[in-house]
Amino acid sequence: MMIVEAIPILADNYVWALHDGRSAVLVDPGDAPPILAWLEARGIVPSGILVTHHHWDHVGGLPALLDRFPVPVFGPTRGAAPSRPVADGDILDLPGLPWQVRVIDTPGHTRDHVCFVGEGHLFCGDTLFSCGCGRAFEGDPPTLYASLSRLMELPGETQVHCAHEYTLANLDFALDVEPDNPALQARDREARALRRTGQPTLPVSLARERETNPFLRCHLESVRVAASQHTGRALAPGAQTFAAVRAWKDEE
Repeated sequence: MMIVEAIPILADNYVWALHDGRSAVLVDPGDAPPILAWLEARGIVPSGILVTHHHWDHVGGLPALLDRFPVPVFGPTRGAAPSRPVADGDILDLPGLPWQVRVIDTPGHTRDHVCFVGEGHLFCGDTLFSCGCGRAFEGDPPTLYASLSRLMELPGETQVHCAHEYTLANLDFALDVEPDNPALQARDREARALRRTGQPTLPVSLARERETNPFLRCHLESVRVAASQHTGRALAPGAQTFAAVRAWKDEE
């Protein structure tokens, strides 16, 4: 069974390590020293790197890591200098490990953002957060909504591994949108308990996100009504509501 562990880096990033106790593939290595310390403490050697997008907090550790461990890098062409640029639908054999991941194009946060899914795990970078989603820095809301809709098609038991510990702030906003959502209230209690003891709120199942994440619920009447009330105009469910909810979150 694939082991997946979070390596906290920077202020609130996670690097995800996919490993078997000996070799590891690292996802979005934004800062090298904490990763190197984690590897040394466990006697694990990196065998490959996956990159979701080019932002510095996802690729900043690459030069130091590759100087010590010249392993293959898979990702978009910008920022990562990948050994193998990836495209939508590619099936990647994880170097040194007996598993595969599939590439999903998810533009919106950046124009060339990708996600990786395999063995029941989704590594979604800054496209999807628990109870939230990334900002549309290089795309527009319809593009980002289409990317999230693609991720929604994955099985509900898929474990979602986001690149940031943003859950508590996202929950505050989600409860503004759907204050009477009992699943959201339960997720809030659970996440706050985890953070009080220093534990990550991730991973989380995609099924749980469908119950609690307003950005994945824009087709529902409860979110459409809340967004319409916030904007003061009637909105259509789906992409139009999503754009309004994303703009509402951006106001914070």
